[in-house]
Amino acid sequence: MADVPILSLTTFLPLVGALFILLIRGEQEAVARNAKSVALWTSLITFIVSLFILTGFDPSNPGFQLVEEVAWLPAFNIAYIKGVDGISIWFVLASTLLTPICVLASWDAVEKRVKEFMIALLVLETMLIGMFTALDFVLFYLFFEGVLLPMFLLIGVWGGPNRVYAAYKFFIYTFIGSVLMLLAILAMYLTAGTMDMRVMVDYPFPSNMQIWLWLAFFIAFAVKTPIWPAHTWLPFAHVEAPTAGSVMLAGVMLKMGGYGLIRANVQMLPEASFFFQDVVFFMSIAAIIYTSLVALAQTDMKKMIAYSSVAHMGYVSMGIFAMNQQGLDGAMFQMLSHTFVSAALFLCIGVAYNRLHTREMAAYGGMAKNMPRYAVVFAIFMFASVGLPGTSGFVGEFLTMLGVFQVSTWYGMLSATGLVLGAAYMLLLFRKLFFGKLEKPEVKAMSDLSMREVAFFAPLVAIVIIMGVYPASFQNVYNPTVEKILADHQASLKAAGLIEAETPKTAELRTETPATQPASEN
Repeated sequence: MADVPILSLTTFLPLVGALFILLIRGEQEAVARNAKSVALWTSLITFIVSLFILTGFDPSNPGFQLVEEVAWLPAFNIAYIKGVDGISIWFVLASTLLTPICVLASWDAVEKRVKEFMIALLVLETMLIGMFTALDFVLFYLFFEGVLLPMFLLIGVWGGPNRVYAAYKFFIYTFIGSVLMLLAILAMYLTAGTMDMRVMVDYPFPSNMQIWLWLAFFIAFAVKTPIWPAHTWLPFAHVEAPTAGSVMLAGVMLKMGGYGLIRANVQMLPEASFFFQDVVFFMSIAAIIYTSLVALAQTDMKKMIAYSSVAHMGYVSMGIFAMNQQGLDGAMFQMLSHTFVSAALFLCIGVAYNRLHTREMAAYGGMAKNMPRYAVVFAIFMFASVGLPGTSGFVGEFLTMLGVFQVSTWYGMLSATGLVLGAAYMLLLFRKLFFGKLEKPEVKAMSDLSMREVAFFAPLVAIVIIMGVYPASFQNVYNPTVEKILADHQASLKAAGLIEAETPKTAELRTETPATQPASEN
């Protein structure tokens, strides 16, 4: 595999599948059947290929690995550069895993324009993988913006009754934030003379410039995460999106915001991140408490899970800007946990909606009696969402709050209220769906999970339990990178006179690890 550009291959394989689907001709039923088959096989092959990224990755190296670099616009010092580190590799694998699951989940649910739906899904996968592996800011921005179009179509064409409004709101919110990010990128390019993100990480941008750059990046990524009060587009997008759209939106697209906050705000603009720490904490706590209360008042179960996503991502943003080992470690773990748990919860809601065609909780009840497999699967992800020990949700929230408590006891105590509220609305949802009398004829007629549905839930159940029981299996991959980020961050703050001394551990890491890691062999 030494000479194989594995990152580019993983990125563009879905586009090859999309091209094959585009060329399919024939009767409508045959076209739909063949489009689904091509999309499934393409996404499965892409997932298998992406596993070679993990096998070729050295967890002990905190720098960028599997780097591919080709001169693109040499006159402007712009290149095609791709690479992964411990922060980005799991999001690449999450993108490749969730795509075939979305294809299976849409197998019978999508009945119109199936060919176009599968093309949009594969194009979305390419854009997501491309963004998480881009190491040149031009390339990063192109993929970051490229995500908007397929998701806009998924919501606007295959969504619910208010899909057009939701699609435009999603597009406008995220596009405005992206314009500010583009201005910040141009300012950094004119200052540093390069678009290479590896150089930007170590470049000493002036303190006054960092403030404005940080604000531009933060607005762009706060909308994507989303952080209160830039979250209002998310519930509309989730409610109107098809199940596959909600899965990719909650599972991977929201992580673009968290990834950007780490990569740009924390790594490239450390002084400004320190300056705005309390602002981010305030916004995060507001998101946790406010959106949890709003979720508690919902009667639409999809909207409830949408608001819960905002609350859970509030823990992520707090952990990132706690700027200590437990906080950033917990933020990474919480993002990964939320990737699989939120995706699974939206799949669970899709299962019920496909049978009864309503998302109102009052329409259900007593489903544990006639759908026991579905009840068990839903319970596992519900418990993971509320942070039950033994599931992935517990590890991320515990580490995040531990990191926040080290910064401020009051911040930690306020954020803890989200755990109680989260348990309240998730248990309320579970009770209304599965307990009580099985009286409604239409609910009695609902069938339990099919083998196809079991097939796409099984890997998610396994991952959530493995992450909860053996978290080191995921942490060991990104921990060296997290430690290096924190060491460099504290060194920058010390040099700027914002802190008196580094911690002994980060000082040792910074001394032992060069600022710029050599790329490992492909």
